[in-house]
Amino acid sequence: MFSFSEENYLKAIFHLEKKYQAGVSTNALAEEMETKASSVTDMIKKLSEKELVVYKKYQGVKLSELGKKTAIQVVRKHRLWEYFLVEKLDFNWDEVHDIAEQLEHIKSEKLTRELDKFLGFPKRDPHGDPIPDAEGNFSVANKMLLAELDKEEKGICVGVKDSSSEFLRFLDKNNISLGKEIKVLEKEAFDGSMLIVIEERELRISQLISNNLYIKTQ
Repeated sequence: MFSFSEENYLKAIFHLEKKYQAGVSTNALAEEMETKASSVTDMIKKLSEKELVVYKKYQGVKLSELGKKTAIQVVRKHRLWEYFLVEKLDFNWDEVHDIAEQLEHIKSEKLTRELDKFLGFPKRDPHGDPIPDAEGNFSVANKMLLAELDKEEKGICVGVKDSSSEFLRFLDKNNISLGKEIKVLEKEAFDGSMLIVIEERELRISQLISNNLYIKTQ
């Protein structure tokens, strides 16, 4: 059994390892956790003593096999609860992250298995992120950022890179959601902004927006 704080650190390292494959620095982890570097150093020492991470000077910290397995199970529970809240309790997709942050620490493996079964073994959460199965396997989807599309190209929105409440509310306001087709009508060379069409409605979006929407081309 690990504490909520320990699990949060493991989950943070898991996500950061995608960007820092050689090792996650103390400063990067401190920024992610919104805490002091000294607090991160103390936690890394605790996690290392429990054989959850491996720390190398000048390289940073990486998850051990046990640490990775634990982190993936936390991610699994988080995304299953997000799916449950949206699909069964009609929460908006911008409301569920903070609630799932609490529910992800429930220890019962049976509850997680039964929740997965009850939901029909979903592959992706409401934001398009893959939900690992009971063995910790993630389904792989071929996707690209909307910003990578050229004029006259189109695809289906399958996920968001930025899952902040502010961004999700912006998408709701503009009727952009997963499963909808987006076609690029114009793309400005100067600033990367786009004129897109979605459900026969034209919308001009900034490069910041297009860099945070995942598309699967047809």
